[in-house]
Amino acid sequence: MKPVYMINGFLESGKTEFICFTLAQPYFQVRGKTLLLLCEEGEIEYEEELLKKSRTVVEIIENEEDFNPNHLTELEKKHKPERIIVEFNGMWNYKNVKLPWYWKIEQQITTIDGSTFPMYYTNMRSLLAEMIRKSEMIIFNRCDDVKEDLNAYKRNIKAVNPSADVIFEDANGEINEIFEEDLPYDLNQEVISLDNQGYGIWYLDSMDHLERYVGKKIQFTAMVLKPDRFPEGYFVPGRMAMTCCADDMAFLGYACEYAGAGNLQDRDWVQVTATVAKEYWKDYNGEGPILHAERVEKTKAPKEEIISFT
Repeated sequence: MKPVYMINGFLESGKTEFICFTLAQPYFQVRGKTLLLLCEEGEIEYEEELLKKSRTVVEIIENEEDFNPNHLTELEKKHKPERIIVEFNGMWNYKNVKLPWYWKIEQQITTIDGSTFPMYYTNMRSLLAEMIRKSEMIIFNRCDDVKEDLNAYKRNIKAVNPSADVIFEDANGEINEIFEEDLPYDLNQEVISLDNQGYGIWYLDSMDHLERYVGKKIQFTAMVLKPDRFPEGYFVPGRMAMTCCADDMAFLGYACEYAGAGNLQDRDWVQVTATVAKEYWKDYNGEGPILHAERVEKTKAPKEEIISFT
């Protein structure tokens, strides 16, 4: 079988940038020749040095009718590549694609310009749907000015391809956005119960989307921390977390108001039931998450005292 990597997307959606990035990576500097089939030419061109270094040869297919098994077989026999990359033309209907019988699609990726997605989604939805229907990964780039719309964009994609990985990128790289439907707990529960994974995600998500939690009641198991010079009636319930390795540990917790805080000791394990609020706190240099405990009960340490983000 001949491995094929299919890169879809409309003109100027970032296909060429993605392929250039891939060809330049050490993991792609493998033995054998790569055949790159260009079905449209955008503003960005492939540099000869990159093509030479990655042992890549380029063939241009200008007409949709030429993208057929016979012609593709001729090009493959001409170059005898180890692998084939197809930069597909977004205006060709992917539904009509037919490859030589011995070509096997190893991966299919669709690139989308986040700034123009609504236009294409409205006016060329059928073509877009065929691109993303069998894509394992959908990459939205140029999302700097549309971040408030990304949740809706992801819903649009998932409606067509529920199993696709959807990645958003801005000028700084991948956007580590947590969407409400991806949360491992239900925000509509009367009491949101947080397990180890849930606590870590809640802690991070509340930094960026505190509005999701204000007025919500949460419950979690935590270690008690009582910092020096902390106001009377407050403590910090939280968890030790390993963010990348054993040497990179941090205590993750927010200030919590509790009338019985004076009876708690550092490193006690407690189950906290509290309401989340947004209030001024000196250490935040402004407003941030503050917990108001309804109930704090001593409990046993969990089996896994340290949570991990690795």
